[in-house]
Amino acid sequence: MMRKFLLALLALCFAAPALAAEVGGVKLDDRMNVGGQELVLNGAGIRTKVVFKVYVASLYLPAKATDLAGVLAKGPRRIQMNLLRNLSADDLVGALVDGLNDNNPAAEMAAVKAQTDQLVSIMKAFKEVKEKDVVTLDFVDDGTKVGLNGADKGVIKGEAFNKALVRIWLGDKPVQADLKKSLLGG
Repeated sequence: MMRKFLLALLALCFAAPALAAEVGGVKLDDRMNVGGQELVLNGAGIRTKVVFKVYVASLYLPAKATDLAGVLAKGPRRIQMNLLRNLSADDLVGALVDGLNDNNPAAEMAAVKAQTDQLVSIMKAFKEVKEKDVVTLDFVDDGTKVGLNGADKGVIKGEAFNKALVRIWLGDKPVQADLKKSLLGG
């Protein structure tokens, strides 16, 4: 009788959707499907600016990675931002462009200028992102699919652009050092 109970309990545990973590009050899925492939939560943390909590960033990969090279070697991948406060599109775009410029050489930025301009255009169309909105940046099929609250907002072609984008959080001058560590599972 006890064995049947334990087996039933074990089955129930596996049947329930697994939540890997709660970060900053945001519940994050342990796994998700991107581009037809199951990804696992690699890490997550809170992006702060001065004393304000801005968003929860999470990184999903096909398999765990502990460094930038490992993250970039795997595809598809997702960077997700769960907003903790309202932001204008200009503030969001400005932060992303600053992060791109801080973490990529000028020659690489020149090579992805058209894609960066496309990202700016897509993001500015948001007008504003609000607390509890979810922005996703999925790298799949050689493009970065930008999403807002589950709706596709555009695709930016090119692996070079996606690698430049990932460096915002995981590059040599990340937007926040402790966030980089958290995203890499540290």
